[in-house]
Amino acid sequence: MPLHIVLFEPEIPNNTGNIGRLSLASGSHLHLVKPFGFELSDKRVKRAGLDYWQHISLTIYESIEDFYSKNSDKEFAYFSSHGTKTHWDINFKDNLFLIFGKESKGLPQEVTAQNTNSLYKIPLHSDHIRSLNLANAVSIVVYEGLRQLSL
Repeated sequence: MPLHIVLFEPEIPNNTGNIGRLSLASGSHLHLVKPFGFELSDKRVKRAGLDYWQHISLTIYESIEDFYSKNSDKEFAYFSSHGTKTHWDINFKDNLFLIFGKESKGLPQEVTAQNTNSLYKIPLHSDHIRSLNLANAVSIVVYEGLRQLSL
């Protein structure tokens, strides 16, 4: 599995469905960390993921603490608009965990504060926008990672 996509407390079912579809298309493993802002059985998750959801490589965690306890030996790259480095600065490796926060607030402040050396952003070229849609941001990062891994 080349990359791992991690969503901390996702809130919007359509985004999670689209990211699930992306994980399957890119050969990535999807990790969802509760609490969710929806039920996985929500028809919007399934509609966005189409009939692919049953084929997705998926792990669900009860909390952020549960995620870290089961993956403490892994390498992480965190994504936030507060990052000082861009996603182009990442040295992508197989099995890198790409961690994204919830749509409304991003990653918890304590997570970003403890991981400044591995905190990245996607550059935005307009002052009129705060952030990208989560599914779009995940797509940008995952395909940059796949590009680097294929070189």
